[in-house]
Amino acid sequence: MEAKEQKEEATKNVKRPKVINTTITRNTNDFSQETGNIYETVAMLTKRANQLAVEEKKELHKKIEEFSTGTDTMDEMFENREQIEIVRHYEQMPKPVLVATQEYLDHEIYYRNPAKEDKEQAQIEALENEVISKKK
Repeated sequence: MEAKEQKEEATKNVKRPKVINTTITRNTNDFSQETGNIYETVAMLTKRANQLAVEEKKELHKKIEEFSTGTDTMDEMFENREQIEIVRHYEQMPKPVLVATQEYLDHEIYYRNPAKEDKEQAQIEALENEVISKKK
């Protein structure tokens, strides 16, 4: 009975994002509004999905380690039902790409492009210098 309680406790604290886990046709214009470039958006979503996948992997390994003991034999490791249930739970969760896409569409992702900021700052400084030189 304790193993079942541990499994329930392990799956209870997992974040369950509200994401549709099926294929949806999306309007590409929605993805290029904030960045102005769909390729930048795809790169940003890829980075966010990788962040989510790393977090999920760490959580999964942490939960699986809770059930393991130092003296397990190979047969016992393959028969551990609690670990199998946790892995199945994680397999049923939405993929990180879907979560990242939903976060982007819900405006929950902070995005910044330092290269663009540097170009914009240089343009502003050039305009300020031009205005100053015209005043003289």
